Amino acid sequence: MKDEALKNSGKALDQNKLQELALRYVGRYATTRHKLKAYLFRKLRERGWAGDEPENIDQYDLDEPPTTAEHIVEELVERFAELGYIDDALFAKNQATALTNRGYGKRRVSQALYQAGIADGDDRQALDLSDARQWDAARTYARKKSIGPYASEPADQDKCRKQLQAFLRAGHGFDIASRFVFAKPGEEIEEDV
Repeated sequence: MKDEALKNSGKALDQNKLQELALRYVGRYATTRHKLKAYLFRKLRERGWAGDEPENIDQYDLDEPPTTAEHIVEELVERFAELGYIDDALFAKNQATALTNRGYGKRRVSQALYQAGIADGDDRQALDLSDARQWDAARTYARKKSIGPYASEPADQDKCRKQLQAFLRAGHGFDIASRFVFAKPGEEIEEDV
């Protein structure tokens, strides 16, 4: 089925077709600059470029670089960002909210933002949000995994070690993770202010 889709879309791309693909993609998915570029470059690899390519770079004025597929993709992504079709900071904030609601900590949020190609300045609000919600995220994680105060019975030493490792892999700090893991079932854990 995938081969048929590639055969049907076998026409090489020009600037207009590339823009149509980009519009369809941002209309369908919440995305980042990085993800849109990756998508468009993948489409170019699959289908090829039908636009004008410079044969000899020496024949062009250096102040006016030639228009290549790579330049068009870069310009398209920047224009979409200016128009508000792509907002990396908003994407990062939404991603941080979703991950903390699912019980993940700041390190896991940071990793997800890095993988999405979010630049350092655009991730500030998202990381601040995950900092502010770290306690709630840890509580959610412990509840979902029946750890510590949410367990039905006390865990043995080996199980506590595994739960602590799982907490750390979920992106939480050792201090918060250990407070939940080593708590007795039904114990109330208060957030340190």
